[in-house]
Amino acid sequence: MASQSHAAEPALKGLDFGINEWLVDEQYERYLHDPDSVGRTWREFFTSPVSLPAQRAAGHATTARAGSDEAAIKAVRVAALIDAYRAHGHLAADTDPLTDPSGDPQPDLDIAAFGLRDDDLSEEVTVDGFTGRTTMTLQSVLNALQEFYCRTVGTEYTHIRGSLERHWIQQRTESTSSRPDVAEQLQILYRLGAAEAFETFLQTKYVGQKRYSLEGGESAIVLLDALLLRGIGQGMSEAVIGMAHRGRLNVLANIVGKSYADIFHEFEDGADVRSVQGSGDVKYHLGAEGTYRALDGRTLAVSVVANPSHLEVVGPVAQGVVRAKQDRAANSAEADPVLPIVVHGDSAFAGQGVVSETLNMSQLPGYRTGGTVHVVINNQLGFTTSPANGRSSTYATDVARSVDAPIFHVNGDDPEAVVRVARLAFDYRETFHKDVVVDLICYRRHGHSEVDDPSITQPAMYDRINDRPSVRTLYAEALIRRGDIGERQVEGALRDYQGHLERAFTETRALPVAHSPAPGPAVDVQKAAHPAVSTAITEATARHIVAAQTDPPEGFTVHSRVAPQLQRRATMLDAGTIDWATAESLALGSLLMDGIPVRLAGQDSRRGTFGQRHAVLTDRRNGMEYTPLSSLGYGAAELAVYDSSLSEMGALAFEYGYSVARPDALVLWEAQFGDFANGAQTVIDEYISSSEQKWGQRSGLTLLLPHGLEGQGPDHSSARIERFLQLCARDNMTVAMPSLPGNYFHLLRRQALGERKKPLVVFTPKSMLRSKAATSGLAELTDGAFRPVIPDDTVDADRIKRVLVSSGKVFFDLDAHRQKEGLADTAIVRLERLHPFPEEEFAAELARFPAGTEVRWVQEEARNQGAWSYVGPRLERLADRPVACVSRPEAPAPAVGSARRHAGEQKDLVLSAFN
Repeated sequence: MASQSHAAEPALKGLDFGINEWLVDEQYERYLHDPDSVGRTWREFFTSPVSLPAQRAAGHATTARAGSDEAAIKAVRVAALIDAYRAHGHLAADTDPLTDPSGDPQPDLDIAAFGLRDDDLSEEVTVDGFTGRTTMTLQSVLNALQEFYCRTVGTEYTHIRGSLERHWIQQRTESTSSRPDVAEQLQILYRLGAAEAFETFLQTKYVGQKRYSLEGGESAIVLLDALLLRGIGQGMSEAVIGMAHRGRLNVLANIVGKSYADIFHEFEDGADVRSVQGSGDVKYHLGAEGTYRALDGRTLAVSVVANPSHLEVVGPVAQGVVRAKQDRAANSAEADPVLPIVVHGDSAFAGQGVVSETLNMSQLPGYRTGGTVHVVINNQLGFTTSPANGRSSTYATDVARSVDAPIFHVNGDDPEAVVRVARLAFDYRETFHKDVVVDLICYRRHGHSEVDDPSITQPAMYDRINDRPSVRTLYAEALIRRGDIGERQVEGALRDYQGHLERAFTETRALPVAHSPAPGPAVDVQKAAHPAVSTAITEATARHIVAAQTDPPEGFTVHSRVAPQLQRRATMLDAGTIDWATAESLALGSLLMDGIPVRLAGQDSRRGTFGQRHAVLTDRRNGMEYTPLSSLGYGAAELAVYDSSLSEMGALAFEYGYSVARPDALVLWEAQFGDFANGAQTVIDEYISSSEQKWGQRSGLTLLLPHGLEGQGPDHSSARIERFLQLCARDNMTVAMPSLPGNYFHLLRRQALGERKKPLVVFTPKSMLRSKAATSGLAELTDGAFRPVIPDDTVDADRIKRVLVSSGKVFFDLDAHRQKEGLADTAIVRLERLHPFPEEEFAAELARFPAGTEVRWVQEEARNQGAWSYVGPRLERLADRPVACVSRPEAPAPAVGSARRHAGEQKDLVLSAFN
C-alpha cells in the first residue's frame, strides 16, 4: 500500500502543468477538432481518466485514479515539453548576432515546469515518434530540441491551423541538417565577399553620399541567391523583387546584374535626364530588369520594382506585376513559374498598414500569386527608433501570423543557416502556394543613411557593432577553423572581386559626365498625345452584348430584383435611353470582342456599389455564379471582375502593378465612393501621377471614382477633384468627368484601344446612374466618338449673353432651371475632359458666341475644392476676360450632412449661376 501511495503522488503532480497548462488545453482543443492532429501519447492521455480535461469534465480537478501508470504520465509530460519547444523554442534561439547566445532563460521550456527533474535526464522516456524513435533518454530529447529549435534559427509555425502544413514544417525542422559541401561553402563565401566588397568600395570612394548600405546584413544577398537558385532548379522563368532602400544598390549589382559602371556613373551625377531610369529619382529608388547568373552559369530573369520612399507600398505593386505576368501566361497562379519576393525592413513591416492589407490579399481569388517569400532585413532599429518604441509585438513579423504564414527567424551571422531557411521557405511556398516569412536578424553597421551618426541615440548598440567583424570575416574564419577551405582561397576571392570593382570605377571616371539639356516646353498634348481613335461599334455588336446579359444559361435563376434591370437593357437600345451601366457593359463587352482583356476590381464592384452593374450574377436558388460578358462567344478576350478586400492603398497599388505588366489589357479600379480613394493617396502621388517621369514606367490604369454632392454627407460626396488636378502636368494622365453614358462609353474604349498609355481618372456618377436625363441613344455609340467638350446645340448662339461652363451632374440642374424659366440667353457648355485641358475644342465653342459674352464656371463643390483652381486660369486665358466662379463657399469639409440643407444649397447655387 505504501508503494502504491508513493507511486500515486507523482501522478497527481504530473497533472499540474503550472504555467504550461495552456499547452495541454491547446492540444485538447486540437484533439476535439481532429484526434489525428495530435500525437499518439496525447490521444491516449485524453481518453484516460487521469487527464486534466477528463477530470475537469467530471468535476474533480485534482483527484486521480489510484494506481495510475507513472510512465504514461511521464510520457505526457515529455510530449508537453516537446510541444512547448515547438511552440516557444524560437524565444530561446540564438538569432541575434548582437547578443549573448545564452539569452534570457525561458520558464516555459524549463523541465521543472512539466514536473520533470534533473534525476530524470538519464531515464528512457516514451517520445511517440520524435526523431523517428519510440524511446529516448530525456537528455537526448533536450539535446535534440535545442538543436532543432534553439540554435541560430527560430521557427514559428504552431500557430498555423492546417495540420498538414504544421507536420510538413515539423518534419523538416526536426531533422539533422548536413553541413554544405565545399562548392556550396564557396558559393556562400563568394556572395558574401561580393556584397561586402561592393559596400566597402562605395563607402571608400563616395564618402558622404547616401546609399542605404547593406553592411551588417550581407547575408541578404546569400538568402536571395539561395532562393533564386532554388527557383532555377524548380523551373522558374522569372523572379520579381519588391524592396525598399536598404541594400537595394547591392541587390541591383549582385542579383539583378546591373553593371557596376552604371551604378558608379550615377554616383558621378552622370545619369542622363532623358533616359528611362535616372531622370527623375534618386538611384536607390530605381528599378531594373536583368539576369541573375548563378556561379554555375545558369540564369534566371529577375527584376526589381521601382519604389519611392513610401517603403512598403511596393509590396502590393510587385504582387500586381506578378499576377499580371501569371495571367498573361494563361497559367494558374499556383503553377505559374514567376516567383514573387518582397524584401522589407523590420520597422516598416511592423508599422505600415499596407503590409497587413497585402498579406490579407494573398489568398483572395483576384490577388493570388501562388505565395510570396517575404524577407525582412531586420536591423533591429528604425531610423533612430528602437523596437520598444516602434511596435507592440514581440517580433516585427507578428502581423504575418494573421494569415497563418510560417515565420523563420535566422541569425544573419550564420549564412549556412540562412541558406537552409531560404530553401525551406521556397519549398513551403511551392508546396502550399502560400506566403512565408524569413526574418533575417542582423544589424546596420552605419546610420540610417551613411551621413547619419547612430551612436547619438543607440550608443551601446553601436559599441557592439563597431567591435564586431563582418559576417564574411566570421564565416571565412569558421571555414578555415573547420578545415573546410584554405586561407588563400578566402583572401584570393576577395582580392579578385575588389580588383574588378576598381577597374569598373576607373572606367566610370573616364566617361564624360552627361550634361543633358533642361526639359523643353510642354508638348502640344492636344495634338501629339491624343491621336484619333475609332471607338464606335456596330449595332449588331451592341445587341449581341445585351443579349448575353438578358439570356442566362438554362436553369439559372436570376434574382427577381435583378432580372427586370437586365431586361430593360434590351429596350434601352430601341428607346434611345441607354443608361450608365448599360453603356459601360457595352464598352467592356465590345473590347472583349476586340480581343482586349479587361480586369475590373474594387469594393463591391461585381454588383456595383449602387446596384447598377451586375457584372456577375448569383443564382437565386443555389448561389452559383454567372458572368454574362464571359459568354460573348469564340475569340472574345478574358474578363475578370473581382470584389476586392476592404482596402484602398493595397488594392490600388496591386492594380497599378498589374497595369504596368499588362499594357495589352484594360485595367480598372473602382472606389466604393470616390472619397475613399484618399486612403490610397500615396499610390496616386507616387505611382499613378509621377511614375513615368521618375522611372519611365507607363501605366494605363483607369480609376473609377463615384462623385457628386447629393446630401449624403462629407464622406460620400467628393472624390477630391482638386487633388488629382493639382497633380496634373505635361500630359501625365487623363482626368475626366463625363455627363453622358455615351461619352463614358467612348472614353473607356479610347483608353483601351489608343496607343497612348496614361492613367485615366474618371469621376463617375451616383444619382445620374438612373437619371432619365442622363441617357444616350444607340447612335451615339455606333457613330460617335469621345467629346472632350460638349457644345450647347440647343440655343441660338447669336442671342447668348451668358455662357455657363460646368462638368458632371450639375449640368442637369442648370439645364432643368433654364428650361423651367425659359432662359434663351444662356448657353451651358460641358467640359468633359479636365486634363489635358481641351483648349482647341473649348476655344472653338466659345467663338460661336458674341464677343464679350460673360463666362462663368459653375461647380457644386466648395470654392477651395473642385476644379476651379485648375480650370479658372485656363478659361480666362482662352476667353481673354475675367471668368466668375459660382460655387459653394470655401469649406474644410466637402459637403453637409443634412439632405435638407444640401437641397437648399443646391437651389441657391443654381439661382446664383443665372443671377
